[in-house]
Amino acid sequence: MKIKKYISISLCMLFTISAAGCGDSSEKSDETTTEITTETASEAVDETTDESVDKTADETTENTTAESDNDLNGFVNDYNLFDVTSENLHDGVWDDVISYDKGSNHSPELSWDPVDGASLYLVYMTDVDAGNWVHWMSNNVTDTKLPEGWAPETDYKGPYPPKGSTHTYEIYVVALKNPIERMKGSLDGQNPKFEENFKSVDTDADGNSGNMIAVGKLSGTFSE
Repeated sequence: MKIKKYISISLCMLFTISAAGCGDSSEKSDETTTEITTETASEAVDETTDESVDKTADETTENTTAESDNDLNGFVNDYNLFDVTSENLHDGVWDDVISYDKGSNHSPELSWDPVDGASLYLVYMTDVDAGNWVHWMSNNVTDTKLPEGWAPETDYKGPYPPKGSTHTYEIYVVALKNPIERMKGSLDGQNPKFEENFKSVDTDADGNSGNMIAVGKLSGTFSE
């Protein structure tokens, strides 16, 4: 009887210890699972947040770049500037007469005061909303008053923006000390290297730098 009782007690103790051990294991397993799940969720949130911020930043940068096209030739403002006026510019809008298809394809009237030290001038006109599409290129200009229609067809082709659009056309009159070898760029075409071509006139035909004295700037819009 004593032996049976001892065996019975031992079995009960063994069962109790095993049950207790299983209970501890279950609790630890639950805690571990909860901890891993929480960390994984946290990492997922962090990754999603970072990705959203990066995409938003990229889109903002792209939009900002796209909206800054009208400041394409902002580098011109780094030079000494002088005033240029035109009778064909009214309240910031160019007259139809200067247009290639709506008008008479006349180059705009331009006037400015002589610049000290300048022996000649050159004239550029670009559509800054079309990647510096050049509409006017005249070199070796010695007059400071150019009547409407002064430029020949070889130097000028007036604005003709897409139907239903408004583009900005800027004129630059550059005062030079000495003649240059040639004006770089192409008339009636896009000039992606306009800034480089513009700055090249600072070197005269003999290779001397410092040829550019000042720049006159005039800006207006034209609509189809």
